[in-house]
Amino acid sequence: MSDLPPEPDRLGDAPHPRETARLFGQDAAEATFLDAWNSARLHHGWLLTGPRGVGKATLAWRIARFLLTDPPLPAPSLDPPAGHPALPRIAALSEPGLMLLRRPWDEKAKRLKQDITVDEVRRLGGFFGLSAGGRRVVLVDAADDLNPSAANAILKLLEEPPKRATLLLVAQKPAGLLPTIRSRCRVLRLGRLDGASLAQAVAQAGGDESGLALADGSVGAALSLGAGGAEIYAQLVALFASRQMDRGAARRMADACAGRQGSDRLQQTLDAIDRLMHRAARAGLLGMPEGADSTESQALARLSPHDVAARAWATLAQQIADRAAHARAVNVDAAAIVWDALAAIDVQARKV
Repeated sequence: MSDLPPEPDRLGDAPHPRETARLFGQDAAEATFLDAWNSARLHHGWLLTGPRGVGKATLAWRIARFLLTDPPLPAPSLDPPAGHPALPRIAALSEPGLMLLRRPWDEKAKRLKQDITVDEVRRLGGFFGLSAGGRRVVLVDAADDLNPSAANAILKLLEEPPKRATLLLVAQKPAGLLPTIRSRCRVLRLGRLDGASLAQAVAQAGGDESGLALADGSVGAALSLGAGGAEIYAQLVALFASRQMDRGAARRMADACAGRQGSDRLQQTLDAIDRLMHRAARAGLLGMPEGADSTESQALARLSPHDVAARAWATLAQQIADRAAHARAVNVDAAAIVWDALAAIDVQARKV
């Protein structure tokens, strides 16, 4: 068993984005960056946005490899030259021209910190000092995790960027970033993957194809669903397939997320809750979503028979996500987080 701390930017047992060989389904975003490079007017700050699990971090690492392996001008693609000496250093996080900012490990508490601290950003002072003269890449994954002081430090860097420096900020919710950070970055928007691209990306990651139907174009969602998330979602749907929520089953679902052993299950359960509410909202507005089986169709038809209910579910989804994020930040018991969400869904279900 490895003594290395967990990586906050890795999804379960899937390959890390820096280890992912190919990026599927994001040709437009790749072409946008390549056009900027070939124009010889490369912007110093890039904000990679889009739903979770569609390849934002994979593209950021692909760009980093491109920039740090002496790309020609013009370049035909973002593919780095095979055998370039920087490639193994990038993979090992030992490349002098690369700095990765992510949630650090708290050695005292033996867990990952909840955000990217300003101390992490301050490491950039030494990084730029030691790497002066060469091309430098700073990769922030995810910018959503920057605390206020860290965000202001990144803003200052974007306002006064060092020469030949490129900042790559990965963000799932860019609206939550400082407006001044957004205004100083060029946006690369990544969309959801089509069916063929999704299947290829999941196969590359060694994932189970059983999660494709519910993944809604997200590789991350498909991998999580194939690794037990689909069963959790089925349990959740069963809770609300009838008018009366089984409180005993709901309590067992919440208790299964408790403790360190339940940490992965907590995220899968919160993902399942978010999925149910968003699919309910979609059902009420647009009709039954793709991939719904008979049990889910029955539950969604009951929960969201019209557009008023659909909008209520969309609102509740955001409220529950915000409450869960705050609760996790202050170390509220995982079982309590899940129980609070299930109780809120039950209250809304009774109003329909």
